[in-house]
Amino acid sequence: MSEEVYTVEQFAERLKLHPKTVLRFIKDGRLRAVKVGKSYRILRTEMEAMTGGMTPEVFKEAVAAYRGVLEKRGGRSGARVTSIVDLPDVTPDAAQRIARTLTAARASQTAHADAMSLEVVHDPARRHLKVLIVGSPGDTAAMLKMIDVLAEG
Repeated sequence: MSEEVYTVEQFAERLKLHPKTVLRFIKDGRLRAVKVGKSYRILRTEMEAMTGGMTPEVFKEAVAAYRGVLEKRGGRSGARVTSIVDLPDVTPDAAQRIARTLTAARASQTAHADAMSLEVVHDPARRHLKVLIVGSPGDTAAMLKMIDVLAEG
């Protein structure tokens, strides 16, 4: 007995996703697929694994409900991320520069209920700078990228 196989377009249509999203999942390794010529084929078991065992119909309902919640929250999921960044070998001058830059970046955020919390602490004896971030996944990712750039400079 053979298993159902979907093209990227069929898979995307069944789960109400954009085909480019499905291709990105495949390229990122989040979805297994077999390349046949210039296109991919995806097994039904991969769809079930991606949807947590839900049927496509139940998954569509869950996605629709989640999108409804997002709309009520102004597009924000409500998910929060807590990150602690420890930067070694930071001089007091560099610590001040980094703290001022991060604080200014945080202050430039638009005011909304999910505003990011940011704390910057420098330990001059150990020459470590610690940055505590609590915010939405997107805002936190942007702040982490900024810290990475500042740490290199």
